[in-house]
Amino acid sequence: MRKSNFKHSLIVLGLLLNSHAFAATPQELLKHYEVQAKQENTAFTGFSADKGANFFKTERQHSDGKNVSCSTCHTADPRNQGKTRANKVIQAMAPSVNPERFTDAAKVEKWFGRNCKDVLERACTAQEKGDFIQYLLSVK
Repeated sequence: MRKSNFKHSLIVLGLLLNSHAFAATPQELLKHYEVQAKQENTAFTGFSADKGANFFKTERQHSDGKNVSCSTCHTADPRNQGKTRANKVIQAMAPSVNPERFTDAAKVEKWFGRNCKDVLERACTAQEKGDFIQYLLSVK
């Protein structure tokens, strides 16, 4: 009987931890990325909205020869809707316009994973993710 209760407790604990992992605020995500950034770079001093804006807008040449940036699909103004290459609407990136943005940690990681790979052809660093979110939080 005790073994069964222990298993049940572990299952409930796992569900609670998982549900918390998916609910987030932009500030909680920034704290998470700050911890990661300090592990990646001991000289980490904080996130920068200016660096995030530069990261968002800077074009780079993709291996397919096209110039791309985050704003290629998301538009230069993150308060506006963007469009995917398949012409599907992307809701505004700025939390000031789209309060749901950066409230689901799993979605945030999914989209950073996909979009960093598509645009940069590599994973984004925690510094880049934090700068990006800091920039979007500054857009009013």
